[in-house]
Amino acid sequence: MRVVLFGPQSGDLAEMAARYSNIELVDEQPDIVVCYGGDGTLLAAEQRWPLVPKVPIRHSRRGNRCIARPPEEVLERLAAGRLVRTEYLKLMGILRGPAHTRPGHDLRAMNEFSVHMARINSAVRFKIWIDDESYGPDREILGDGFVISTPFGSMAYFNHITRGFFRQGIGIAFKSTSEHTNHFIVPESAVVRILITRGPALLAQDNSLEYLNILEGDELVVKRQDQPAVILTWDAMRYPSDKF
Repeated sequence: MRVVLFGPQSGDLAEMAARYSNIELVDEQPDIVVCYGGDGTLLAAEQRWPLVPKVPIRHSRRGNRCIARPPEEVLERLAAGRLVRTEYLKLMGILRGPAHTRPGHDLRAMNEFSVHMARINSAVRFKIWIDDESYGPDREILGDGFVISTPFGSMAYFNHITRGFFRQGIGIAFKSTSEHTNHFIVPESAVVRILITRGPALLAQDNSLEYLNILEGDELVVKRQDQPAVILTWDAMRYPSDKF
């Protein structure tokens, strides 16, 4: 198998991996990406190699989504074919508006999409539809923004906002709204559409360094991506929100 070692300290694994005749270390076109670091390393690898299975090995105190085993044990199990293929829901975001016509504005997220006000002293106004049904009677929400999360990502920003998590579906959480607004979960088959009625705002996905500007009249559509994220885990995972 062709394996890329990814992460700031991933070079420490090269000698261990070289012990196995069926592991070929490469720089491109991998069959497997071994991520050595924390949760951010895994998310960065998913952005760079979106259809390639990942093996996340913890080398950080904040690696809830990484295998907390010695790396030599994980590599041994990888070489023996005894890691468990686990699929996770990913989201696709489509940003529509006069400034968002290039293909690169179709975005992917394993954790979440986050929209936040672009000016610290100016809130964002927006409306939401779920499968073309308005959330409330054509209701406009005023606040700092919102998060649209997968179950995998529900232990991240979604959890910090709501102090809860979920195991199925797509989660929507609101940031500091001016009126009482419930966070809610919709089926993973749902299509979520958000119209920005007053901006400006910023859109981010996972831990990407790229932010996109959103202006009044822009629309974000979020739905399930056809291809899941694939992670090779130590054991079978019962729920996608479970820690490794």
